[in-house]
Amino acid sequence: MKTLFRLGAVAAATLVLAGCASVNFGQAVQDTNDTTGSFTQGKLELSRTQQQAQARSKLASELLNKPLTQNDAVQLALANSPAVQTLLAQSWSDMAAANQTGRIANPVFTFERMRFADELELGRLLSFGLLDLLTLPRRLEISRGQTAQAKVQLSANVVEQVTQVRQAWVRAVAAQQTLQYADQVNRTAQAGAELAKRMQQVGNFNKLQRARQQSFYADAAAQLASSQHATTAAREELIRLLGLTDEQATQLKLPERLPDLPKDPRPAGVVNANAMQQRLDVQMARSQLDLAGKSQGLNLLNSLVDVELGLRRDTVFDNTHGTSTPRRGFELGIRLPIFDWGSGQRDAMNAQSLAAANRYESTVRSASSQLRESYSAYRTAYDVARHYRDEIVPLRKTMAEENVLRYNGMLIGVFELLADTRDQISSVTAAINAYQQFWLADAALAASMTGKPTSMGAMPMAGGGAAAEAGH
Repeated sequence: MKTLFRLGAVAAATLVLAGCASVNFGQAVQDTNDTTGSFTQGKLELSRTQQQAQARSKLASELLNKPLTQNDAVQLALANSPAVQTLLAQSWSDMAAANQTGRIANPVFTFERMRFADELELGRLLSFGLLDLLTLPRRLEISRGQTAQAKVQLSANVVEQVTQVRQAWVRAVAAQQTLQYADQVNRTAQAGAELAKRMQQVGNFNKLQRARQQSFYADAAAQLASSQHATTAAREELIRLLGLTDEQATQLKLPERLPDLPKDPRPAGVVNANAMQQRLDVQMARSQLDLAGKSQGLNLLNSLVDVELGLRRDTVFDNTHGTSTPRRGFELGIRLPIFDWGSGQRDAMNAQSLAAANRYESTVRSASSQLRESYSAYRTAYDVARHYRDEIVPLRKTMAEENVLRYNGMLIGVFELLADTRDQISSVTAAINAYQQFWLADAALAASMTGKPTSMGAMPMAGGGAAAEAGH
């Protein structure tokens, strides 16, 4: 009997200690770095000490001392953005809350003191939920599942945050480059309008001819103003995602142009069953389905009955006779399902389990389709950008060179030359937009393969958009 009691005590102590295990958030962050290594480069970290904050500040200063590449922008956001730190802290809170569900509720100690005539009675009662103890193993499983789900959610949030930074960087650099060409168009149009004005004054231009040049200049000026705002908006969006202060924002320098196209696009084999199963949204849906199944059995029992066990020790003092009488025993409290049989709770649990199963099936079915769509957008953007780079821009450049020769040979006039220059700049601007669409699609495809579906999120740009310079 003593051996059985000791074994029971050891088992109970083991369950209690298991229920008291705390969350190792540092390991959770490391797991996220491993899962999303292509996004974080292993640099994701929750700053909890002054030394960590100083190291992050130093890294931010180093990154801002040079033109910020796309990878540098991601590292700057991870090190400097309060939003990223908020995301990590909230995830820690979610994991701690999930861990709490797997713990045993604290016992309740009750002390009573009652006097009757010459008798004094002291009552002591230690009570705890017996059902709470019996269901601890299942609740520990659910707690671990919720913690694992919180880790997957953290990875998904990190992928989304990094993708937003990548795309914002693309738009900021592209808008900056588009502004340069909008300024060239404006200056060309201004020169044409001024020349047309002087030619009308000497009688070589009629009113309609001058009005055409002036109208183009007016449109170019409006286009330049729109491009200036688009550049400011794209830059400020990037500043917000990087979490820069006003002082840091003034230090931000961006490259003059987006990167060149990769030599070859990603192969179509990236869209396969393995990539689909690795997606975080599929993992999340699967985790929700598992948790729904584990929780249903536990909640079914809780909806029917609840048992509370109390250990009592009383002492009665008889002052007349100078004696004390100890009393020992236990109390058992059982909730009787008389008015509420828990049918509503069970219906809700059944519905939640059914919803989780269908949500998982829907996510799996949609994953492969979404990957194919993302890859199609990526490959189309690559082919269009390459077409501009290899065909359209070189042809426009050749035409411009030929028109310069014709102008030098006095075969065409200055207005024909200016018109051709404007056409060439428009082609380069369209090429910039094509490059932008490619790099946005590249970031969206990377997120869709690892995390969850992400749109290209292209921002309409004045003057044909923005994406890398393709004209030289």
